[in-house]
Amino acid sequence: MMEKKPNVIIIMADQLRYDMLEKGITPNIQQIAEDGVVFNNCYCACPLCVPARGAFFTGTYPGNNGSMINPWAPVDRSYGMVKKEFDNLYTLMENQWNSIHAGKQHLYTEGEKLECRENSPTKFAATDDTYFQHLKAEGRRKPGGPEFRTLVPEMAEGKYTRAVSYSIPTTGCYEEGYEHFYDGFYTERALAALKERDTSKPLLLNMMYLAPHPPFDIPEPWYSRFEKAEVSENVGIWYDRQSPLQMYNLTGAAGSRYSREQWKEVWRVYEGLVSLLDDCVGKILDELKRQGIYDDSLIIFTADHGEMLGSHRLFQKMCMYEESARTPVYIKFPKGYSCSKKKYDQYISSIDIFPTICEFLGLHPVHKVDGESLMPILTGQKQELDRKELYIQFDGNGARSNFQRCVMKDGYKLIADIFKDETYLELYQVEKDPYETENLVFDPGYDAKTEELLKLLRIHMEEMNDEQKVKEICLNEFRDQYNQAFGKRVFEQKK
Repeated sequence: MMEKKPNVIIIMADQLRYDMLEKGITPNIQQIAEDGVVFNNCYCACPLCVPARGAFFTGTYPGNNGSMINPWAPVDRSYGMVKKEFDNLYTLMENQWNSIHAGKQHLYTEGEKLECRENSPTKFAATDDTYFQHLKAEGRRKPGGPEFRTLVPEMAEGKYTRAVSYSIPTTGCYEEGYEHFYDGFYTERALAALKERDTSKPLLLNMMYLAPHPPFDIPEPWYSRFEKAEVSENVGIWYDRQSPLQMYNLTGAAGSRYSREQWKEVWRVYEGLVSLLDDCVGKILDELKRQGIYDDSLIIFTADHGEMLGSHRLFQKMCMYEESARTPVYIKFPKGYSCSKKKYDQYISSIDIFPTICEFLGLHPVHKVDGESLMPILTGQKQELDRKELYIQFDGNGARSNFQRCVMKDGYKLIADIFKDETYLELYQVEKDPYETENLVFDPGYDAKTEELLKLLRIHMEEMNDEQKVKEICLNEFRDQYNQAFGKRVFEQKK
């Protein structure tokens, strides 16, 4: 715990693949890593915007705090809200820190929106709503449009199918320019708020970027910044025993129609959008340095979740594969605070960041957290967390539809993909198979590991009072049934 309250800056990207930070195109973000510590193996609690943020800002699993989907369908709206009895970093800090928010506001809580509270202690310098008001006032078009979207099927209540419009990986050049683009607007409004802040209090800045979330309709010079991009080796490839239930999900419905060659152009523009994000982060860091508070600040850079971007022939997030569920975490502590190492390979969850901040700052939330503070690891008191497993869940995008549950332990990842009455299992040894190409459920030699992880997953789901169930599965029957189905499918393709 710090004696003097430090400034706290949380910078969160939206839908950022962790491997993009290995390409050398994000020097400003990398500066945070160079001045701080890196956690190489962090996973979100849910690969979807609203529940990912609900988990991050409360340190609790979605099944515990109540925010499990994006609450777009009125019939399922209650499943997108963090319950009233849970603290979050805003409510926990905004009375003692000069609290500023800029960017996407996807922390949904029961009752009144955070940004709509009367006499809110937090200054909401820019949100989705104020951005759209800006565009209307300026007579500018919103990035994207009909050609950047398509209709896909989505269930509501897990029962009724509706046709809904979602983003596809169309690319384009946003002619309105940086100042009218999402993150240009958010950044400039944040800079103005920083210059006008109350300096009698330490700063809390929640900088919530939209980039590199689609639409991939981005301004110059970032649209043309890269001539080409090298895509990951699993892009455009559908592996024989990956979950076929992904074809009922937006991931497969939108992503499976593109070839590996087509994905190369998408990657080129996506990398340009990542570069735009980095330039925006650089402006924020420069302002902190100009004010002389960079060294005295706790700065955390992360993402809510990742992006498939054609890996496994899927698009967007909403699944448990590495590209969707793994997130970057860089933490820069105030000057003078030393950590035991620069890089940590322990498997951690995004829900661990909240209790880490709380322990470092001496904060005491009213609710019991599911996450575990990383401070004992950072100080060298421990080598591993007491918790040995990570859990991830997905309950649908804008409504309850496709359900997935995941448990990770000892380098293994077990995924239960549930759609209506069907459950499909996947097991990967991610350290040896980082692209998740070999589903080990189809190897009887891994039955003991599969059963072990299934048992852990069921126990966790019971603790969360999960409405979903992972039914009892005879692995031999499972293999026989799907081997027959896959064999027929392969035969039909060849024919």
